[in-house]
Amino acid sequence: MRVLPFANSPVTVTNTATSSSGKQLVMRAMPGLHLIGDLFGCRSGAHLMTDATALEAFCKKAVADSTLTAVGSLFHSFGKNKGVTGTIMLAESHLALHTWPEDNYVTLDVYVCSYSRDNSASAEYLFETLMQAFQPADPHLHRVVRA
Repeated sequence: MRVLPFANSPVTVTNTATSSSGKQLVMRAMPGLHLIGDLFGCRSGAHLMTDATALEAFCKKAVADSTLTAVGSLFHSFGKNKGVTGTIMLAESHLALHTWPEDNYVTLDVYVCSYSRDNSASAEYLFETLMQAFQPADPHLHRVVRA
């Protein structure tokens, strides 16, 4: 549950309460989904792990294909044949990833909130698209439902 002081929010009211200071609080359901992956033993996507421009283009296409809304991005290369760190800011939240090509390792983070619509399926599609690009032999995955 998220406590919001706005009575006219379009999100479903689940409960009301009074704060210790006497203010009326409105509790609303507004779940978010946070998908987190430590991708060990990546068997594919070597060029994406070292080429910031290619990784950014791939991620932007994956975001668009997932029906999420990119509002900005920043990708940084640590040098020739070195890792890349990047993020795409989404209207719904963010995508972040970091690569260690010398270890065939990628960290992946996709978080969406579902304020105006349920974005869970879009987040799962985006996460799966990125996982398939790297084909980790040993993915350690976490799914956190936030509310």
